[in-house]
Parts: sequence; structure tokens; C-alpha cells
Amino acid sequence: MRIVFIGDIFGRSGREALQAHLPKIKDELNPDVIIVNGENAANGAGITEKICKEFYEWGVDVITTGNHVWDQREIIPYITRDEKLLRPINYPTGSPGSGVYRFRIADGRTITIVNAMCRLFMDAMDDPFAAMNKLVGEERLGQNTNAILLDFHGETTSEKMSMGHYMDGKVSCVIGTHTHIPTADAQILPGGTAYMSDAGMTGDYVSVIGVDKDIAMNRFIKKMPGERFRPSSGEATLCGALIVVDENTGLAKAIEPIRIGGSLRPEWPSA
Repeated sequence: MRIVFIGDIFGRSGREALQAHLPKIKDELNPDVIIVNGENAANGAGITEKICKEFYEWGVDVITTGNHVWDQREIIPYITRDEKLLRPINYPTGSPGSGVYRFRIADGRTITIVNAMCRLFMDAMDDPFAAMNKLVGEERLGQNTNAILLDFHGETTSEKMSMGHYMDGKVSCVIGTHTHIPTADAQILPGGTAYMSDAGMTGDYVSVIGVDKDIAMNRFIKKMPGERFRPSSGEATLCGALIVVDENTGLAKAIEPIRIGGSLRPEWPSA
């Protein structure tokens, strides 16, 4: 099974990059499923129904989010109707939407996509480790699902790496989001789980994590409120990864970074 995961879509430039580069990704990488994190797609804060539908039209199969999922209030009623739009599974009981979706490929194979959120330097949340432990007791690799991918959304590499090792051999891939910087640690862990601390942002990297650099810098330099943050509008780099999974065991055979366009050095999978 071939899975493409694309990191945080940031603002208009990120959306434009996604639309522009998805045809190449589909034609050359031949993915069975395409997953994107869309929590910053609407002007850098949240996502809307219109944007979700555009993503699906372009070829996205499932959308994950994170701590900005509710920034656009219109998404609250919509997420209850769209089971392919996820919010973190460790949100409190009763929160709208779901944190897990089992996607069925046309040939009958399935991949379970999970969204969870870290707790260090983030909003207070239920325990993501307990939530994942419960989930892998129900979704079992090679038995009732062919693959499991976790988008683990958070600030610290230590918490993400801990989840990677905790889930090693129990899920196909643990891939981080939220920091908007792609990491160079894509690897297969000893138990067969693919891991990457952060997929990176799909947005303009001549910025401060997607925000207009002058506005962001002035917050640090002047230590005073300034202009409202707005997304940088230059050419975006699409960042993500290709994960190749043995659908019989559910364990990963390869994980390779994807970087296309914009100012970062390009990376293209060989698998």
C-alpha cells in the first residue's frame, strides 16, 4: 500500500501548491490514499466546508487537523457531517466529529487514519497515549485493517518520538505535524513502524512558519502587539512523505520525504 501524507496546508499559497502539485504526485507516486493536514488552510487559521470540498475534488481522500480545527466556527456543524474530516481523537468526549476514519480503497483494502494531539505546550487534552492504546486494541494490523497511520499534532519532538516508539509494531506510521518545519529523521523503527517527527508545512517558507515575516519579527523585536498575523503569499513548498506499507503485515517498508516547489531543497521519493 502506498500512502501520501502532506503536511499543514497554510493559507492560499499552500492551497495553490496542493492543487498544482497533486497531479504529479498522483501520476508519478501512484498513491492508494492521499491524506493532508488542513487545519491552517483558511487564511492560516482553521478550515472551511468550501476548502474541504475543493481538496476532495483535487484528489485528497482524508483531512486531518489539530489545535486550530475550530478557528473557523462554520466547521463545527460541518464536521459532524463529514466523516473524512478528522479532529484529534483525544479531544474531550462529546466534541463534534471523530478522530479516526477507516478508508476503504477501491480494491477492498483498508487504512485506518487517526488524528491525535500532543499535550506538552499545547491545550489541555485527554491522554493521547491512552487513546492510541485503546484504538490499537480495536484496529489490528493485518487482521481487520491493512494499515494504520497516525497524524500526531504537537510542539515537541520528545513527545512525538515517544509516541512513535510506543506504537512501534502496532501502527504502520506515526508522522508529526504542527511545527511547520520538515524534519530529517524519516525512518523505520525497530518494530516496523515508519516515523517522521514533522512532515513540515505546505506554505511559503520565506516567512516565519507561514506568517508574513515582518509582522512576526516585530512581535519579537518590539514585544508589543502589532499587525494581525497574515499568511505569507509567496510561492509555497509542498512538504510531506510517501509511506510504503506491506498490507499483509501492516508494517512499513519505506518512508521518504516529499518537497516540491518554493524555496526549500526538493526531495522526491525513489520507492
